[in-house]
Order: sequence, then C-alpha cells, then structure tokens
Amino acid sequence: MNVLSLFDGISCGMIALQRSGIIVDNYYSSEIDKFAISISKMNYPNIIQLGDVINWKDWKIDWKSIDLLIGGSPCQGFSSSGKELNFNDPRSKLFFEFSNILNHIKTFNPNVKFMLENVKMKKEWADVITKYLGVNYIEINSKYFSAQNRVRYYWCNFYILP
Repeated sequence: MNVLSLFDGISCGMIALQRSGIIVDNYYSSEIDKFAISISKMNYPNIIQLGDVINWKDWKIDWKSIDLLIGGSPCQGFSSSGKELNFNDPRSKLFFEFSNILNHIKTFNPNVKFMLENVKMKKEWADVITKYLGVNYIEINSKYFSAQNRVRYYWCNFYILP
C-alpha cells in the first residue's frame, strides 16, 4: 500500500496502519513543523518527507500509485475554542488543499481511499467539507482510542467502526 499523509505531524497515521497490520510500501508525509518531522524521521527513517502541502504540485511522486490519502487539516478556524473563523482562517483553509490533492489523485486512481479528520464543528462548515469530499462525516469520540475525551469528525470513503 502507498500512503500519502497530509498534515502528518509525527506520523501517527503510520503507527495506526502498523498496529492494524497493514503493510505500507511507501509512506509520503507532508508536514512543516520541524519538531514533528524530527520525531517522524527518528521513528520512521524510510518515510518520504515532501514538505509543505501548499507546494503539492511540485512533489515528485507517482500519483497513480497512491492507495490511501489521510490527513487532519488544521482545525483552529473550526474549533469552538478559537475565533471560529472557519474557512477564513488561513490554516483551516488548507482543507481545500486536501480536496484538491484528492481530486488530483482520483484522475489517476479513481478507487483511492481517503480519510480526513477534524474537530466537531458547526454543521454548516461540516456540510461544506461533505460537499467537497462527496461523503458524509461520522462522529467518533477519541476517548475510545486515546486518553483524550474529544469528539472528532471523520470523512472517509470506506467503512470504519465507531
């Protein structure tokens, strides 16, 4: 399986895939935080670091080989803890890069699987994401998987258990 992870952080997507017993042939990471990248490189030296998601059109990857696109675009504009600027927040606007990349991959591989994670947000904002991705979100509380009691929204085109 070839995976492209956007907003990858410390490559927790790779951890989840490994714990699920999924063999990853190539894992491409888009991340800009130097500390997160250093942790990722320390734990997974074979991950292919791509840099800033804004520069995705310059990435030298075989787009048709991508089987899974994952990511959790920045949530600051959607969070009730913030100013709730939604897509007017430049960080939360990065969701559209996820959507553009997904559509680009689909031109080569219409069967690509994807999953996007974000915070619980106002319905009208979630509906915009749903419209762009073409699938409804499901709500899952992170307490089932971590020490955090936080509700998250997930958009994916494959079945996951709540």
